[in-house]
Amino acid sequence: MQKLLIPMILGLALLVAACGPSVKVQRVSTDTVADLSGKWNNTDSRLVAEEMIRDVVSRPWLSSFLQEKGRTPVVIVGTMRNLSSEHIEMETFIADISRELINSGAVRFVAARDIRDEVRDERAEQQYFASEETAKQMAQELGADFMLKGAVKTINDQIDRTSAKYYQIDMELIDVETTETVWIGNKEIMKIVERSRFK
Repeated sequence: MQKLLIPMILGLALLVAACGPSVKVQRVSTDTVADLSGKWNNTDSRLVAEEMIRDVVSRPWLSSFLQEKGRTPVVIVGTMRNLSSEHIEMETFIADISRELINSGAVRFVAARDIRDEVRDERAEQQYFASEETAKQMAQELGADFMLKGAVKTINDQIDRTSAKYYQIDMELIDVETTETVWIGNKEIMKIVERSRFK
């Protein structure tokens, strides 16, 4: 009986292992649209950033500033708020916006507040620990002319296994000195998600 029991246990263990979950990993281009859940994803972040920055640097405020000041405007990215009903990694979105602003070549760009604080700490330490020839001077920062702020909002609607996800992304460019809003941009995304009856 014991000789028969051992092969049966081994056979059962192999059967259980064979029925377990399998994992398949496939490398794809980072430009690939992988909209698996219908939620906000890296494609939404990248495309919205590209479209919004393309729009903001094509509007009249830029030529007016160039004509009046005779130089390229300096822009900083301010708060980007997530007012949606889902988790959105806003730091990734801000990074996409920052990259598009810098790469546009239409504006000069200064770092966000938390990064500036770190740089200021480094500059302050240089006053004591770096040589006089290499220490960077205090009070030489580039002041921003404009701040870009924005928010992501959602509206969800669902019936049975079909849901509609609506995203509204609003941004505005504000003159730091006068608080005048010189540009308002809007991007909308609609996704229809249909879930199978069977898991």
